[in-house]
Amino acid sequence: MKQAARLLPLLALALLSGCATHNPQDPLEPYNRAMFSFNEKVDRAVVKPVATGYKEVTPTPIRHGVTNFFGNISDVWSMSNDFLQGNVHDGLSTFMRVGVNTVFGLFGTLDIATEMGIYKHPNDFGLTLARWGVGSGPYVVLPFFGPSSVRDATGTGVALAYGPTAQIQPPSASYGALALNLVNTRANLLDASNLFDQISLDPYVFARSAYEQRRKSQVEEVRERPIIDLGPPNPLAQYSYGADNGGILAAAAQPPAEPASAPAAEAAKP
Repeated sequence: MKQAARLLPLLALALLSGCATHNPQDPLEPYNRAMFSFNEKVDRAVVKPVATGYKEVTPTPIRHGVTNFFGNISDVWSMSNDFLQGNVHDGLSTFMRVGVNTVFGLFGTLDIATEMGIYKHPNDFGLTLARWGVGSGPYVVLPFFGPSSVRDATGTGVALAYGPTAQIQPPSASYGALALNLVNTRANLLDASNLFDQISLDPYVFARSAYEQRRKSQVEEVRERPIIDLGPPNPLAQYSYGADNGGILAAAAQPPAEPASAPAAEAAKP
């Protein structure tokens, strides 16, 4: 009985440890849950109220312009990673997109390129590392940035240190740009976050699962490309772009339709 009594605390600790790590990719779950809770508290206390006030006082066209402006800046970073991954096709496409929006779209506040059929291809340094074989490592929740992995956290650090926003001078202007982008992005996600709070029984698990599934799809797409991706050989090929990450999901030339036979043509007549 005494031995059983001594084993009970150890058994309880083992059970608690097992409950804390449901996912083998999440060995840091106790820390991650604590950081997830911290981020939620900061969001509720500071970021969400500021974003709500910003949305109420800022006209919709101006918010769209701010979104497009920072989207144009992010395209520069995407283009850099396209070339680092050997994706010449998307890199040149994004180069044209940045040029069009910068020159004709009032420094990116207007998205003229999309209207012209030059679509967005989001990319980042985490995907570049994945392209060249770096594993994701454990799942980790970053302060303020949220769901990530060890590999993608490295990519985030590189973007913060060397990305286009980091090149803005003086540094105070760079920090101001980051803050404005954060508030504007949060304002655009207010409705989605309200729905997230309503449907999720465990917000932490929901966010982790959504991040892992989306990232897995992006990594698989990047790794399936050839070492030097020049795009389809037929310049008239029709492209289908994914809604989540703007990556090319299919590219195939549409063959000309076969002429209908006479009986088929007669049958098709009303």
